[in-house]
Amino acid sequence: MFNRFQFLFQTNTSREKQMRAAINQKLIEMGERERLKELLRAKLIECGWRDQLKALCKEVIKEKGIENVTVEDLVAGVTPKGRALVPDSVKKELLQRIRAFLAQHST
Repeated sequence: MFNRFQFLFQTNTSREKQMRAAINQKLIEMGERERLKELLRAKLIECGWRDQLKALCKEVIKEKGIENVTVEDLVAGVTPKGRALVPDSVKKELLQRIRAFLAQHST
């Protein structure tokens, strides 16, 4: 049986998932998701993130050997580091743009 805290946590998690899904749907419908993806691509190239990620991929391939590495290995080895390398300024800018979009299109 759930105690009160577990119930509240489960309810908030469910609400959070619903809210994220609704926001994502709105972004897609209005074409904003694609614009944000393009902005992110440009910012990541501009700050050198893409080059850093290429270097990480080369490291993983060198460590495991070209014949022994799979795409899954590469993704697993690079994803956490790649996410950590995204500059805070880029994350903040995207978040600000999403908030501005939601403020402008809230119903």
